[in-house]
Amino acid sequence: MNARADRLFLQGAAGAIEALREMPLNGVAAESVPPHVPQGPPGVAVIAHPHPLFGGTMDNKVVQTIARAFVRCGWSAVRFNFRGVGASAGVHDQGRAETEDFLAVVEQLAPRGALAIAGFSFGAFVASQALVRLAAARGVGPAGDIRHLVLVGTAAAHFPVATLPAEMHEHTLIVHGEQDDTVPLAAVLDWARPQALPVTVVPGCGHFFHGQLPLLTGLVARHVRAG
Repeated sequence: MNARADRLFLQGAAGAIEALREMPLNGVAAESVPPHVPQGPPGVAVIAHPHPLFGGTMDNKVVQTIARAFVRCGWSAVRFNFRGVGASAGVHDQGRAETEDFLAVVEQLAPRGALAIAGFSFGAFVASQALVRLAAARGVGPAGDIRHLVLVGTAAAHFPVATLPAEMHEHTLIVHGEQDDTVPLAAVLDWARPQALPVTVVPGCGHFFHGQLPLLTGLVARHVRAG
């Protein structure tokens, strides 16, 4: 798959936010859509990385995999470093200010039009908080701007992952490894169960999806195309 990557510096409350935007060449990925579909990315996916204090960055392999899946489907994909990571200014704030970082990226790179929200581990927690903040203003599903939510390895055992708007459920993909020893599957099921949210479980898989990244790409791409 051919894509163009642009390194950007956006403005956040703490200063610069380092970001990387990937777009399929000629607007859409060659294998993603039939020739009669108009050219140009159908929307922007913003993807949040795992915990900064444990080595999480926008270059995490799972984050790159999620971005690759969106680009394969013709979307523009944006991943960025939370405050205090890489060239992003500021210091870690347990998800509070990181949610503001996420919203700042959306405001500057996807202020209108179709939007997908995604995250891995700690980033999934932040993505859930950002979704709740954005849903009222931009709407969800086909009638609104927010078309997809993808949460992978959701850190429900460690952070208060938001309850999702009911109208977003059918547009949400939750993926978790059966043998995740960083975030036990039981914690994610406990979060999802009261909401009747399906969870896609990858058998024998750990938190970082070692050996299963191609499968993760396929799961995310299938979800985006189905939408």
